[in-house]
Formats: sequence, C-alpha cells, structure tokens
Amino acid sequence: MSIQDPNTLVAFDHVGYRFRIRQGLFRSKSYPALRDVSFDVRRGETLALVGRNGAGKSTLLRLICGIYRPDTGTISSRPGLCISLLSLSAGFDNELSGRINAVLNGMLLGFSRQEMESRLDDIIAFSELEDAIDDPLKTYSSGMRARLGFAVGLELSPDILLVDEVLGVGDINFRKKAVTAMKAKMASQQTVVFVSHDMSTVSTLCDRAVWIEEGVTRNIGPAKDIVEEYTAHMNGRQR
Repeated sequence: MSIQDPNTLVAFDHVGYRFRIRQGLFRSKSYPALRDVSFDVRRGETLALVGRNGAGKSTLLRLICGIYRPDTGTISSRPGLCISLLSLSAGFDNELSGRINAVLNGMLLGFSRQEMESRLDDIIAFSELEDAIDDPLKTYSSGMRARLGFAVGLELSPDILLVDEVLGVGDINFRKKAVTAMKAKMASQQTVVFVSHDMSTVSTLCDRAVWIEEGVTRNIGPAKDIVEEYTAHMNGRQR
C-alpha cells in the first residue's frame, strides 16, 4: 500500500504481531503482542506511544524499524528512510568498546566510518563517558549504555528517531540534559516516536499520542488529551 499523504512517513493499517516460543523439537506456542493497531507517523512530529507494561509499545518500535515483520495488516513506509532505535538493548555488541559500538551503530544506519569518527568527540562529550569509552560495553551499567545510545541517535539525526524509555535513566542532571536535547530536536523538525511511562514528559515533549491497550489502538489525539484520558483510566482501574 502506497502512502498518499506527503507528510506521512510510516503508516500502520490493522497490524498484528505474535511472539512464538519454541517448547521442544516439534512444538511451539505463540501469543499475540499486537492484535489490531492503526496509526501514522508524520514528518516533523514527536509521537508518543502510551500504555501499560505489555501493551506492545516496544514491539511497535521494532516493527517501525523493520526488526520485526507483521503477521497481519500492513506497514507502509517511504523508501530509503533512515530509522534509529534508542533502547537499552538495541544495536550494541557487549564485547566491543563504547567507541567501536558508536561507530558501527552509525555505519549500520548508512553513515560512513569517516563520518562517524568525525562525530565521535560530540557523542562522547554528550554521553559523559570520556573515562569509559574504550572499555567493553559489558562493563557498562544500563544507564551508561542508554547515554551512549542516546548520544549516537542525537548526533546522527535520522529520518525517524525511536526512543524507548531512555530518558528515565541516568542521574537527574543527565535526564534534564536529555529532555533539553529532545526539545531542541523537536524544534529542528526531527521526527521522533517516543515510548515512556512518564506522562508529564509525554505531555511536555510530544505533539500527538497513540494509546495502546491490550494490543489494540484505544485512541489517538493531541498528547495532553490522551495523557489525561489514559491517566483517568488507570486511576479508575486502581480504585
């Protein structure tokens, strides 16, 4: 299916996805991570994916960047898109140093080695990993990994930047710096798809939000409206 709207970069149309678990040589089982999800990603916007743990938000990010393929429905995207996923576990090799991982991560997205090496000083400075950048990634804490991934993604400026909960890690000073950098990205018309359980951050940073409930699109709209509706729903469940 081709995309008709020139401002749409990616479109999900009734997408479903199942995880499959092998239980033996000839047996396996599956369960639905997503059942029926439809939304689009528009050029220059910051789009939030909100929902409870297990709703399918991280799975959606991996479908957007092509790590997973849908079992049902269709995902349409403009050809040649450069998409970068910032996640605590995405795209890094534990045996290699932070420096080498940063270079390889950019090369996998289509940047040359020379381009990545020319950007390393800025990446290292933003991540605040000067003393550890040549250590193997397996020695990094989750916060250090997230800071490196975030710094690489910010420096590369892909067509779509996918952010999976990385703003919630690190100390308070780094979180403030990361939010400031994200605001600057928004002002530069960077397209961002953002997953977070911090509703105040979603309201502050995002233009629109998609609420995913039990693998289905529950609602789509302005971020502040969706946050208010989602928060009221969750408060009602707790009562």
